Amino acid sequence: MKKVRLWIRRYFGFSQREVNGFLGLIIIMVLLMAAPFLFKAFQQPDSFQQNEADRQLLDSLVAQLEAKQPATGQRQYVLQKRELRPFNPNELTVEQWQELGLPKYMAQRIINYRNKVSDFTYKAELGKIYGLPDSVFQQLYPFITLPETRPGRSEPRQSLAAATPSPDRPESRYAKREKFVLAPFNINTADTTQLKQIRGIGSKLSARIVKYRDGLGGFHTLAQLQEVYGLQPEVVDSLQKYTFVPDVYAPKQFSVNSATADELKAHPYITSNVARAIVAYREQHGAYKKVEDVRQVKLVTAEVFEKLKPYLAL
Repeated sequence: MKKVRLWIRRYFGFSQREVNGFLGLIIIMVLLMAAPFLFKAFQQPDSFQQNEADRQLLDSLVAQLEAKQPATGQRQYVLQKRELRPFNPNELTVEQWQELGLPKYMAQRIINYRNKVSDFTYKAELGKIYGLPDSVFQQLYPFITLPETRPGRSEPRQSLAAATPSPDRPESRYAKREKFVLAPFNINTADTTQLKQIRGIGSKLSARIVKYRDGLGGFHTLAQLQEVYGLQPEVVDSLQKYTFVPDVYAPKQFSVNSATADELKAHPYITSNVARAIVAYREQHGAYKKVEDVRQVKLVTAEVFEKLKPYLAL
């Protein structure tokens, strides 16, 4: 047993106290793995039959619920594959919205908004409808026969006849109005105010994105946005549309030859054990001669190294 303790201490760079804790953790894990088999051995047959009956009842209820759900699936947000034509959102009925591929409840929501607030006066106003995905709105946008710009604050809301361009009223009337299209911005320099311009991102999510970015040392690729806790897929999709990482951008790097274990584990990609292992290997074998030498550390897997590589320096 002493040899095992000594080997663990040397291999992982643990202290004597950490070795004791490590062995205790192993024992607990073994007991937890064996617990289901022991429980099953002593389980009463009647109890097993009751559990089986309960499971069958739950499966039956789930099947009934699934059968009652409308078979919309992914189609509820998929537009018809046929070629779209110009349309006026102030004239379409519920059925016509459904022909475009929207579910009935979304079509009815648009009609209710139009009846309550009055006619749509510019294209971007349709995108404010709650629950309408940004990807669907972007597909509809080019075919909406409304002005692209917002009416001035001093101007009254215009009716359909006044809002639709005509030969008598050229589109130049709207040239000086505010543009809707959001200009793409650098995700690594954006503040919370810029991030909140994207639909679905509020104060908490914008602060969480900035915090995660700073912890990384900057986003190396937009795919890393998927790692931010709490971001829904549609929000990630919008971020990838309206943000970018400059081609010449280099994230903040840290030295594997001088960083302490505490500094290393502060990075989101490095756990406490990996941080200690990197430092222990450096103390036993000397300074790393190249960044790729970090792969010699047993706990640094190929996946972890590929994620860390842009942030590593000697």
